[in-house]
Amino acid sequence: MSNLKIAVQMDPHELLDKNADSTFALIEAAIEKSYKVYIYTVDDLTLENNDLKAFCKEVKDIDINKIDFIKLSEKKRKTLKSFDVILIRQDPPFNMKYLTATYLLEKVPGKTIVLNNPSSIRNSPEKLLVTNFYDLMPPTIISRNEIEIQNFLKIHKECIIKPLYGNGGKDVFFSSINDPNLSVIIEKFLEQEEHFIIQKFIKRVSKGDKRILLINGEPVGAINRVPNKSEIRANLHIGGRAKKTNLSKNDLKICKKIKKTLQEKELFFAGIDVIDSYLTEINVTSPTCIREIDYFNRDNIAGKFWKSVIKKYF
Repeated sequence: MSNLKIAVQMDPHELLDKNADSTFALIEAAIEKSYKVYIYTVDDLTLENNDLKAFCKEVKDIDINKIDFIKLSEKKRKTLKSFDVILIRQDPPFNMKYLTATYLLEKVPGKTIVLNNPSSIRNSPEKLLVTNFYDLMPPTIISRNEIEIQNFLKIHKECIIKPLYGNGGKDVFFSSINDPNLSVIIEKFLEQEEHFIIQKFIKRVSKGDKRILLINGEPVGAINRVPNKSEIRANLHIGGRAKKTNLSKNDLKICKKIKKTLQEKELFFAGIDVIDSYLTEINVTSPTCIREIDYFNRDNIAGKFWKSVIKKYF
């Protein structure tokens, strides 16, 4: 199918890293297939008479080897039901603005494919969806109760404390039962309204945090993200190093176990994080690492993505 018309809901393109961003990889692959691609941000959305519209710019050309790497048309007001596919690709935070966008996208008629399913994105925050598979996770609690938190720390001694709706390694703390700053860290989280996560520290995180990408529930590639020596966080944008890796038997076992859930919820494109055989997150908002996997494996994950879209939906 060569006449596919695609809308990509994303962050402002000028703020993204053209060499690393997975959304640009997906757009490139679509343009290579001669699909028409338009981009817009959440701020461009308007619901009028129950018809969702957006001010979009058509991608005329994209070449990340150029300084001015993307050529866009002037903004045009489009009804989103005129598109064949809408990709939800803006990054968290998972806040009311993000949630509102999922409600609005549910207004788009069913003949337009919205990936991932906006209702499932809203109901599947990455740090909550993963708890459906608690037997694959390290010991974890989600709480605001100080007694529960202290009891958990007494048992597991060293823990990671992080926000429930955060992303990108922001506000992630390592602490222990003997840490003089522990009470300060907990107080910081209790100042916020949300529950937060306390998770047993996995010492072998120093060996890497593996990101595995799945398309329609099937693993298509992986990359290992290794933190710097002074860090516990392996996120690439804060200094983690990407290293080539393979899918282990345990990785495949995890993927097999979550496959049905991803397919039933129409979470077509997902990224899971595995540390020392433990599943820690299931990312369904805007999975990344396409570029890194392509580089080390000489692959084309974005090409596989569009091939799978055509096979499943058209």
